[in-house]
Amino acid sequence: MAGRIEDYALIGDMQTAALVCRDGTADWLCLPRFDSHATFAGLLGTEEHGFWRIGPAHPSGAAPPHADRRRYRGDSLVLESEWDTPRGTVRVIDFMPPRDGAPQLIRIVEGVSGRVPMRSSLRMRFSYGRVVPWVHKVGDRTVAVAGPDSVWLDTSAETFGKDLTTYSDFTVSPGERVAFTISWQPSHGQAPALPDPEGSLEATEEFWREWVEHCTYHGPYRDAVVRSLITLKALTYAPTGGIVAAPTTSLPEDIGGSRNWDYRFTWLRDAAITLSSLLRTGYREEARAWREWLLRAVAGDPENLQIMYGIAGERELGEAELPWLPGYENSSPVRIGNGAAGQLQLDVYGEVTEALHLAHMTGLARNDYASLLQLRLIGYLEDHWNEPDEGIWEVRGPRRHFVHSKVMAWVAVDRTIKLLESGDVDGPLERWRELREDIHRDVCEKGYDKERNTFTQSYGSKELDASLLLIPQMGFLPPDDKRVIGTIEAIQRELSTPDGFVLRYPTAGEDAGVDGLEGDEGAFLACSFWLADDLAMIGRVDEARQLFERLLALRNDLGLLAEEWDPRLQRQVGNFPQAFSHVPLIDTALRLTASSAFGG
Repeated sequence: MAGRIEDYALIGDMQTAALVCRDGTADWLCLPRFDSHATFAGLLGTEEHGFWRIGPAHPSGAAPPHADRRRYRGDSLVLESEWDTPRGTVRVIDFMPPRDGAPQLIRIVEGVSGRVPMRSSLRMRFSYGRVVPWVHKVGDRTVAVAGPDSVWLDTSAETFGKDLTTYSDFTVSPGERVAFTISWQPSHGQAPALPDPEGSLEATEEFWREWVEHCTYHGPYRDAVVRSLITLKALTYAPTGGIVAAPTTSLPEDIGGSRNWDYRFTWLRDAAITLSSLLRTGYREEARAWREWLLRAVAGDPENLQIMYGIAGERELGEAELPWLPGYENSSPVRIGNGAAGQLQLDVYGEVTEALHLAHMTGLARNDYASLLQLRLIGYLEDHWNEPDEGIWEVRGPRRHFVHSKVMAWVAVDRTIKLLESGDVDGPLERWRELREDIHRDVCEKGYDKERNTFTQSYGSKELDASLLLIPQMGFLPPDDKRVIGTIEAIQRELSTPDGFVLRYPTAGEDAGVDGLEGDEGAFLACSFWLADDLAMIGRVDEARQLFERLLALRNDLGLLAEEWDPRLQRQVGNFPQAFSHVPLIDTALRLTASSAFGG
């Protein structure tokens, strides 16, 4: 059985990523890209679907022991796990070097004290655990081949095959190091170059050390902010600048349920807010790369903006189910692809425009096509803002006039007006000022419940929605507006869990709710950070800080967050690690630091 979601560590090379459990098992790895078929899919099934465990030898049939300690080496993505055994202490160093050639996962076993018997168990499976490769020796190397894929294992340790698994049994003494490397290569290509594990380790640490030096945030939450920034960098596909929402698919929002989705794509919304956080912490190159990715992805058809694309800008992301995988803790179905790609979500226009506006305001080199894109997006919104849509949460029920979607349409128009007012481009300024006023009036008249003094999820509804917390953050209304304060307090009353975290919206258990799905879900971590932001904005800074620190305590021991927190099971749920959780963590830290600086 796979570990709890928070038992996993992330390692990656900015093109793909692996998840490594506390017991030394790599249970998830897609090669060569984030969205490729998994070579290790044990996370969503069993060991039969692929895994790689390195740890102290243990009795057959017994559960492998968890590491007694683990950490990232400083501000890097190099993982160290240590086991204390009756025979001594051993350390395993796991990392994926930033790619210059074949993608590699390198694992170095280091003796610390005593003489510790170790075992490596490598079961490679292709096509999400369905295909057993042909494993054979080529000189001193072991290669697994099936269809278009080959994975090469290099190690100085003796290996042997048994039960369709490659094993190595060895013992390490103090100071002794034994390295294992797997490298992916197209099966029709030449063998990958022999790895240099020690040189790659030094280069990987240097890469992260230099990257972190660009961070401009030096406030009280620096450790949490830097770890979140490293995570966001790891979720960036370096060749194109696209940013995946998470490196996993189908980790459930409801353990045992069907709310399981593939997040290995670039959502414009997630990528835009990630860009915002990177810009505000000093990372202009990543912001420039994302803007270039955006312009390529939507080129030629900006009026038909998709909510998400593949990491290289692909448009076709057809959704399918993998029936041979039972799912994480029997949460099925396991899905690949994402049918929400074809939805209408009007808020995306606002997020993209806000990101382009921020890039412009922070001095990112002007791009004329970016300005043209912005004007064309508003031209589309001008004709479509008053249509119903599926909204930020990608409901699979009927379209509605979601308040958040209308607010973000207002944001798109407002930021474009600011672009026109700067004199950098020309456009119908007065007409769009009228449009901005029309949208604002429409939201305030149709999306506000006067009796309860709160905005609602959609026009005419009584339900609340945590996305309403973004109203003051986007500048739609000032924080001290009574309607804003009323909405914040209503969400605290009606959408908060007993520990003060925030649900996205009401769900209906066994019945289909507003999102068209059965089942419930945990507290949505991004929404909980939004609440902390809002509390700080309305002057309740101590309350905001207390909530923020409770949220920080939900991170695993390595500082990582999934999408949600299940208050019943007291554990993380949803795809992991989740960009949409780490971005608002950074934003809230910046706001609280600013509030403290100004005596808030």
